[in-house]
Amino acid sequence: MMTGGAGPPTDADEEIHKICESIKPHAEKHAGKSYNVFNAKSYRRQLVSGTNYFIKVHVGGDDHVHLRVYKKLPCNGGDLELSDMQQSKSHHDPIEYF
Repeated sequence: MMTGGAGPPTDADEEIHKICESIKPHAEKHAGKSYNVFNAKSYRRQLVSGTNYFIKVHVGGDDHVHLRVYKKLPCNGGDLELSDMQQSKSHHDPIEYF
């Protein structure tokens, strides 16, 4: 994958599940509600001056959200931050840049 371009959709792995676990409280605050289910399904990765993760998350029933999570470079602390969130998504909605 080249810098700046988002990679193809990939099934969520252990790293993505850990990112979602860490970001869940921020997503709940952004959405104004709590999620009993918060399970990463798939993601795309974009290399910038750090990494953007676009993650599809199942939040119960047929509902999904899309998260954009930014991970800083290790030399800048490697912290995670929720950059944006899209609600009212379905399993069939593609993960796109937002």
